Amino acid sequence: MSSTTDGDVAPTFEATLANGDVESFSLDNALGDGPVVLAFFPGAFTPPCSNEMVALEEHLEQFEEAGATVFGVSADSAFSLNAFRDEQDLSFDLISDMNRAAIDSYDVEIDIGELGLIGVSNRAVFILDEDGTVVYSWEADEPTTEPEYDELVEAVHSA
Repeated sequence: MSSTTDGDVAPTFEATLANGDVESFSLDNALGDGPVVLAFFPGAFTPPCSNEMVALEEHLEQFEEAGATVFGVSADSAFSLNAFRDEQDLSFDLISDMNRAAIDSYDVEIDIGELGLIGVSNRAVFILDEDGTVVYSWEADEPTTEPEYDELVEAVHSA
């Protein structure tokens, strides 16, 4: 399980942003404008990950009402994530963590041998307040388990 827990200063990282284009991303630059939701997932185009990202999209208005910014994070390439984003009609940005900086910093790496996914992220959600403190952390016992979305919305509203 993740070693990053509630009350910790969130580890910062740099990666690639898949937002329809491809840009550099720094968590430091995303902080300061309200809560940040980092939703780590094992792999684009897999059914549980598609379900989770679509569910986050369905709750996006509630997150945005609290001033939160949502990011999906995986080890997939930015090219794959942009295609996944288009296919699932997602309006929030995805972060390509191919160098595993975020996955390693948040200690959420797993192997899913039956799918041939090695060194990917487990399904996990971290909610950071605007100062970069972890105010909510959750990691799946197994990667097919999804978070409780109402609990995430509640955590964002109290961040």
